[in-house]
Amino acid sequence: MVVNEFSSHQLQEQGDESKYGERLINEGHLITFPNPRVGRPYEIQVTLPEFTCKCPFSGYPDFATIYITYIPNLRVVELKALKLYINSYRDRYSSHEESINQILDDFVAACDPLEVRLKGDFTPRGNVHTVVEVGYKKGD
Repeated sequence: MVVNEFSSHQLQEQGDESKYGERLINEGHLITFPNPRVGRPYEIQVTLPEFTCKCPFSGYPDFATIYITYIPNLRVVELKALKLYINSYRDRYSSHEESINQILDDFVAACDPLEVRLKGDFTPRGNVHTVVEVGYKKGD
């Protein structure tokens, strides 16, 4: 068994470089692939329980679970790319409403689904619980 250990000196040397995960998140964008069952309406449900962004007023972190339910058209979203895209919000100053609406806009632009519902269920902060839901239907 090989164990890779870093000395504190090696970690200090790497301190100015971003970590590989940070680079992937910064480069993150939605990637799609062809729908394997075009013409058959079916639903895909994705839950992303670790969404975070920063309040544009206080700078405090906001946490949410994002629920995406969609009926694909010609394209399906690739899940790792979706995860990285969602993680790109962690250092953004964005309201609950703006975050959820922007995610919907980007998702529709990438996938062109027949229908999508997106829900952001934000963790209560200061005794306030916010849920933002948006939707899109092709042709509306």
